[in-house]
Amino acid sequence: MITSRPVRIALQLQPQHMDYATIRRTASEAEAMGVDIIFNWDHFYPLYGEPEGKHFECWTMLAAWAESTSRVEIGALVTCNSYRNPELLADMARTVDHISDGRLILGIGSGWFEKDYDEYGYEFGTPGSRLGDLAEALPRIESRFARLNPPPVRKIPVLIGGGGERKTLRMVAQHADIWHTFADGPTLEHKLGVLRAHCADVGRDPAEIEVSTGVRGDGVKPSELGPQLRDLGASLFTVGLGGPEPDLSGLGEWIDWRDSTR
Repeated sequence: MITSRPVRIALQLQPQHMDYATIRRTASEAEAMGVDIIFNWDHFYPLYGEPEGKHFECWTMLAAWAESTSRVEIGALVTCNSYRNPELLADMARTVDHISDGRLILGIGSGWFEKDYDEYGYEFGTPGSRLGDLAEALPRIESRFARLNPPPVRKIPVLIGGGGERKTLRMVAQHADIWHTFADGPTLEHKLGVLRAHCADVGRDPAEIEVSTGVRGDGVKPSELGPQLRDLGASLFTVGLGGPEPDLSGLGEWIDWRDSTR
């Protein structure tokens, strides 16, 4: 599934183990370097390192980024569907879309980090129940977008993260503009075959869905890994970095490789 989409590079700036001044500065530096998208994530506690370490909330941060950046697209990789009413989430997304002049990507997933649920009083449920909730939420979000006044600046791209073959990839075929995965080469090839089958079932051209994959920002040569994943269909490559002092040198190597493909 070779894609003709241009290569894009994203930074997932993980809002853990650093002060907000560092987060803001790093986002500005990444934008100046030429990154295409800056994501954060939607958790309440760090995912690694000191479990009670510094951490900031996702969507208030995205609103701040909408003002402090001017070119990059912004979004969550990914929003947890469990934490907000779907209609409220649609309104929040529409508002950040306007603040950013149409640069928001709505990344969303079913949720998985049990500590977030327990500490903030959400029902954790089961993987199946959380996926069922996401399947119910997506059309509600789409419906609310159509009813908001004013409407979003653009059709807000929806990114769905996850690789479950029976439920998640079917939701990708039905609703997503971008599918995000951490799969390696052989697994990515297999998952894309499953996604194409779901697209055929729902009558959608799989070429309409951008394929995003997480990549490392250290120790991996983009000139070697990038073409392999691109030949399988990926065009968006996301480097994840957290605190206390994010090192953007690896991100710069991915940006240089992107530029060499143009």
